[in-house]
Order: sequence, then structure tokens, then C-alpha cells
Amino acid sequence: MRTRLGYLLFGAIVFIGLVIPPPRVTGAWENLALVPQAGRRPERRPRPKAAEQSGEKKPATQRKKKPPVVEAPSEQAIQLEAKLVTVPVVVFDKKGNLFTKLKKENFAVYEDNVRQEIVTFAGEEAPLTMVMLIEYSRIIQWIRYEVINPAGIFVTRFVKPGDYIAIVAFDIRPKVLVDFTSNPGELLNAVNILIRNLPAFSEANLYDALKFVLEGGTVDGEEYGGLAQVKGRTSVLLIATGIDTFSRINYDQARKIVANAGVPIYIIGVGELAYILAEPYLSGPQRLTFLQAQNALRTFAESSGGRFYSVRFQGALPSVLDSISTMMRHQYVLGYSPSTPRKKGKKHKITVLVDVNGDGKPDNKQLEVQYRRFYIEPKDDAK
Repeated sequence: MRTRLGYLLFGAIVFIGLVIPPPRVTGAWENLALVPQAGRRPERRPRPKAAEQSGEKKPATQRKKKPPVVEAPSEQAIQLEAKLVTVPVVVFDKKGNLFTKLKKENFAVYEDNVRQEIVTFAGEEAPLTMVMLIEYSRIIQWIRYEVINPAGIFVTRFVKPGDYIAIVAFDIRPKVLVDFTSNPGELLNAVNILIRNLPAFSEANLYDALKFVLEGGTVDGEEYGGLAQVKGRTSVLLIATGIDTFSRINYDQARKIVANAGVPIYIIGVGELAYILAEPYLSGPQRLTFLQAQNALRTFAESSGGRFYSVRFQGALPSVLDSISTMMRHQYVLGYSPSTPRKKGKKHKITVLVDVNGDGKPDNKQLEVQYRRFYIEPKDDAK
């Protein structure tokens, strides 16, 4: 009887979240302990000393000034100065075994069938800057512990000296729960806050959250930079249903942002798990919503050079997280300055060939090479 009552309650909440949106209210995170009380400001974690002393680029969510806006002289297509294009790459064989210890000489990068010189190369042992982006809407309310707890355990064990990890949750807007840190205790505290509380909204603005993580933005009066501005090895671990309610940007805009960022996104889709639990109470249009959400997540993963996993059972999460951990740790980052003229809005095809045995012939037919497949020249550099 309790199980049946739980299913009925879950189905009702999903139905309300998808069909009858609640009124828009500001301050979606007032119920979370990270939000300061009136008249108080939270203590700020000091900047990592390594980033300040070495002169390296600071982690993405450090406060920064906006660059001056420079307008193009005309709206016509113009040639642009070539910028560094980064291509994260993971190499498998057909059995799923990763190739490690590869060198710069093992790779060749082509843009629009023209070979490009690899000017930067980061091997698999380089530190990682990662954001764990978690949907925190009422749609996943009844599976939040089963989903968020394994992810929290994973991220606290994953972080190593030199890594920087941040946790961002989102419903109608993103919330930085913990800024980039190498401290497992800070990460675990942020995860526990999500587990102890209940989501406040049924909406989930996924596209806006992805834009914030990749390009940066302002939240709670603080300005944050995006992962696309961070040099070296970067990744996003996204845990979401894939349903977007009313983001300010649309799907096509989000897809272009994901493709251009050069940041691989590893996605755990929990929409299928939520759908299985609520299926008896969903109508035809609602089923279609879940299917479309799955396709959107798969497209984001493939466009970014990451990978998509759809979780049907709670027990599958640990093995999925282990696979993602392995791929992140064995990721190579290639950088090249395009040798062809740039044109605003033009889509450029990227091809990566891998010669694992050094015989001068690409081995892609015997391999699975995971990387971003295209790059679109931004139409407005000021954005």
C-alpha cells in the first residue's frame, strides 16, 4: 500500500511540474543553508594560492571584470583573427579499452579537410577543472537521494591535488553551491545540502544553466567566468532529466554554445528512471516530453565530445560514474590555431586522426575516437 501511494504521489508531482507550472517566484534557494540570512554575508573562501602565485589562469568562477565591448564595423561577413581551438580527445579500442600514454605525435587534426598544426597538447596526467551540474527540480524529488548521494561520493573521491571542482545546482536558475575547490569536505557539504532539503520549484531551465557553466554570468550579485575560458583539461558532469521549462535561450542556441565551448560534457540522464516510476500516470504528450529530453541530452554530449548515459535503474549509477571518471582522467586536449580565414557564423568540420603504433597510418577504423565534431565561428565576439 505504501509503495502504491508513493507512486501515486510521484506521478502527481510530475504531472503538476510538466502540465501546471507554479507561479514564478524569485529566490528559489531560500530553503538552502548556503543562502545567507538577511543582513549577513557568507564568508568567502580565499582564492587558491597556486593560481595567484604561479600567474596561471584563475578557476572559472572567480570574480572577473567584463572585457570592453568592441562592435564589428558592419554586419557583413568579415575575416577574423584566428583563435586557439581546443579539441578534447578520448581514444578507445572496439572493446572499450582506453589508450593511454599517447603523445602529440600520435594525433593529427584537420579543419575542413585541411591539416592544422597542433600548438598545445595536454596529456592524461594534467590536472582537471570540472563542474558537477545537477538538476534540483521537483521532477527528481523522489529519486534525489538515490541519484545525488552516489554522485557526491564520486566527486569527493575523484578530486586530486591540482584539480578544481565546483558544484552548481539549478531549477529556474543556477546556484553555485561551492566554488572551485580541491577540498573534499566542501564538496560533500554542498551535496548534503541538496539531500537534506526539498526542491522548491518544478521548473528546470537546463539550457540557461549550461550557458552559465560554459560562458559565465551573474548569480546572486556575483559575476562568474565560464569553463570555456579555462585553459587545460576541463569537463562538465551533468545529472539531469533533460527537460527544459522556459530558459531564456532555446535549444538551438544551447547546442551551439555546447559545441563551441570545447568542454566535454558527460551526461547522466535520469529522466528515464523518473519516467519508469511515473509511467502509469503520464499521458501521451508527457511521454513525448521525456523522449525529446533524452535526445537533447544525447546531442549535447556528442556535440561537446563527451558521452551520454541513460540510467534506468538506481544500481547502475556507480558503474556509470566509474566509466566517466576513467574517461575524464584519460582525456587529451589538443589545441590549434586555424590556418584558414575565419568568417562569422561559419561551421567548421573537425576531424581527429590517431596513429597509436607510430607507423604513419591512422588507426581510426580500429578505434573509437571521442571528440567534438565541429566548431561554429561566433557571430558576435562581445557575447
